[in-house]
Amino acid sequence: MPIVSPIKPPNPLVDGRQSERAMLVRRGVQRLFLEMGATILPELCLVTGRRADLVALMKNGDVWIIEVKSSIEDFRVDRKWPEYRLFCDRFFFATHPDVPAGIFPDECGFILSDGYGAEILRDAPEHRLSAPTRKALTLRMARTGAARLMAAEMAGIAIQPVDGESE
Repeated sequence: MPIVSPIKPPNPLVDGRQSERAMLVRRGVQRLFLEMGATILPELCLVTGRRADLVALMKNGDVWIIEVKSSIEDFRVDRKWPEYRLFCDRFFFATHPDVPAGIFPDECGFILSDGYGAEILRDAPEHRLSAPTRKALTLRMARTGAARLMAAEMAGIAIQPVDGESE
């Protein structure tokens, strides 16, 4: 089996499981968190096997999880979201203007996204991670991010340094 293939591999940063609408919500949320100085990683698999839509590492080391919901039905069928609270300091739902904010629980944060930006309309209550969980989760984020970067480079995707990174 050849090591080098003449066929360019697919983009490892896009997995195709999310709807176009969910991807727009995600993009707006990512832009908001970038403005906040956070680092955000989409589709992070947690130790339980669940996959968080977005996991943000804030400037102060806090971990926030954002669950993207693209429709009322998407929210109604999801019963796994309470498990995510064990892996974050704050938990948020994010959606777009066509989904009514009132369906989301008051005990969770709420972010509204239009695809070009987003706004936190309700802050999430804080529930601090234990030190061992924080360390394990931060290490998982670092390893996953590094593996994705390496896969992107191997696929020929040019990766540019972001502001604040030393050359």
